[in-house]
Amino acid sequence: MNQKEVNKKNTEQAAKKDPQEPSAAGLNRIKKVIAVMSGKGGVGKSTVTGLLAVSLKRQGYSVGIMDADITGPSIPRMFGVNKRPENIGFGLMPAESSTGIRIMSLNLLLENEDDPVIWRGPLIGNAIQQFWNDVVWGDLDYLLVDLPPGTSDAPLTVMQSLPLDGIIVVSSPQELVGMVVKKAVKMANMMNLSVIGLVENYSYTICPKCGEKMEIFGKSRGEEGAKEAKVPYLGSLPIDHKLAKFCDEGRIEEYESSETKGMNSWVN
Repeated sequence: MNQKEVNKKNTEQAAKKDPQEPSAAGLNRIKKVIAVMSGKGGVGKSTVTGLLAVSLKRQGYSVGIMDADITGPSIPRMFGVNKRPENIGFGLMPAESSTGIRIMSLNLLLENEDDPVIWRGPLIGNAIQQFWNDVVWGDLDYLLVDLPPGTSDAPLTVMQSLPLDGIIVVSSPQELVGMVVKKAVKMANMMNLSVIGLVENYSYTICPKCGEKMEIFGKSRGEEGAKEAKVPYLGSLPIDHKLAKFCDEGRIEEYESSETKGMNSWVN
């Protein structure tokens, strides 16, 4: 039995409660669960997760985002979501963005979004499992899981507990990132999980005055890194000041660019 089959069995067991008593897990019908991870922080993993969700939503898919980056959650801010999830007794209803993307994040449960979460590994793992078992996601074509950076407790909990259909790895051009990308890919392989591919973020920027393409973090290494890690190369995304502004203002769903238009093809 591979890891995905084990995770599916665990989910089915969690849903087996008193047939007279509803459960969140028993109401969820999610077709695909995709995790977005990086070997290190600072590569824009959450932004890539948000952009992928928006791209899928524009194609007519029902989409949810589980913000599993417990100590550094940023998804609600990007989508301008601040409504507290409703407790309906047997589970929590996720918040919804302006276009109907369902979102669950610890930041939506805090009194203030800038309150720190000073938790040890087991508590973080329990929170992630609750986001899966105790949230009424309902019918979804895709649930995207925004993982914290690295290969420690929280990513391990997701890989062991959720029936993942695949993982997208996010990198940036620096040579150092190539090493941590390999760590992330090796972790997925050790868990018998499929790596959908590698996307290189912050690959370049376009000068707003002269239109010159500038690789400010060095020459792109995305394609080379994917080849070394033996995974598909999904493409590169630029640094765009307009995207940064939209994320800060909670308007990521309004952002459009030629580079992000076909992101939905990564997972379907």
